[in-house]
Amino acid sequence: MSHLQRAIEESVATLRSLSALEEPLQRAAQLVSRCLISGKKLLICGNGGSASDATHLATEFLCRFKDDRRPYPAISLTANGEFMTAVCNDYHADEIFARQVWGLAEKGDVLIVITTSGKSKNVVRALEEAKRKGVESIAFLGRDGGFTKGIATVDLIVPGTVTARIQEGQKVLYHALCEIVEETLPKA
Repeated sequence: MSHLQRAIEESVATLRSLSALEEPLQRAAQLVSRCLISGKKLLICGNGGSASDATHLATEFLCRFKDDRRPYPAISLTANGEFMTAVCNDYHADEIFARQVWGLAEKGDVLIVITTSGKSKNVVRALEEAKRKGVESIAFLGRDGGFTKGIATVDLIVPGTVTARIQEGQKVLYHALCEIVEETLPKA
């Protein structure tokens, strides 16, 4: 079997496993819809490839996903390199997202975190800070959820051991989230 064929087969198997996440995906969509319709904002973070996915997901809400509609407030907490390096210098890398949640999050906002391993300490700290502030959260996790599992309001865990397949599954999940939510949002 070629590398491409193997990647396709693994990806298909991962994507099929996502059907078990219908219920938590619906709960996540309700949180996001309620947040945006009530005039609140999304805060989104992750590390590495998940940082890129955080910015991608924020763009889907702030610009548009499928239909032409008004922009909705979504902030990627990974997009401010100056802030992140200052926190690493003055505090610790574990605090780069938590300090932003502390400074930006308000009750009614939703924090979305993305991690393929579930073992990112800075993501855990962000979730802990959100909980301290009474902010609900959604965690896109991989593998078995790691030590992040159970901290967020809603967990969406893509099973598997290959990071690339987990990322592909997470992308399908957050695009499905966008589709569900966009149907509920006022266009203007």
